[in-house]
Amino acid sequence: MKRALMTSSISAALMLGATMATAGNMAEPIIQDAPAPIPAPVVASNDWTGFYAGGSLGYADVTEEGGAFDSDGTTYGLHAGYDYDFGSFVMGGELEISGFDVTDGGIDVDSVARAKLRAGYDAGNVLPYLAAGVAQLNTGGGLEADDTGVFYGAGVDYMLSDSIRVGGEVLQHEFDEYDGTALNLDATTASVRVSFQF
Repeated sequence: MKRALMTSSISAALMLGATMATAGNMAEPIIQDAPAPIPAPVVASNDWTGFYAGGSLGYADVTEEGGAFDSDGTTYGLHAGYDYDFGSFVMGGELEISGFDVTDGGIDVDSVARAKLRAGYDAGNVLPYLAAGVAQLNTGGGLEADDTGVFYGAGVDYMLSDSIRVGGEVLQHEFDEYDGTALNLDATTASVRVSFQF
């Protein structure tokens, strides 16, 4: 009897242990995925190298040192150029023609054509630059003439996308002894520009 009771007790203990071991293994271990790494921020930097072309709309103030001409009005124009990005420095050239709606004393300022050099700093999406070159002023009405002078100024371009730039520019023009006359004409222009890069 003692032996049967001992055998039954051992059997019950073994079955209980087996049941507990099986029950402990029924649940799969929970494995959590490691969190995804956060990418380091990337500083935006665009390549300004390439051809571009576009249009402008602005304002011009044209004066003569002796007071013979003093007027202002709107400007509108077309431009095309090429920039090369050296890394932090950008150099380029541009041709531009601007029509003027400026008249005083029967003299019309019709247009200015420019051959422009630009030098700027690559600040990612922003390109501040200096500009200088030669310009040809064309007048009509009481003074049918044209003459060549110089200009200089500054501007900034902002790259909206890989193919679209917007910007602004202020230029100072000087035409001394215009077309052999005693007139010394100065013109200040300010314009907004849109260009397509390709």
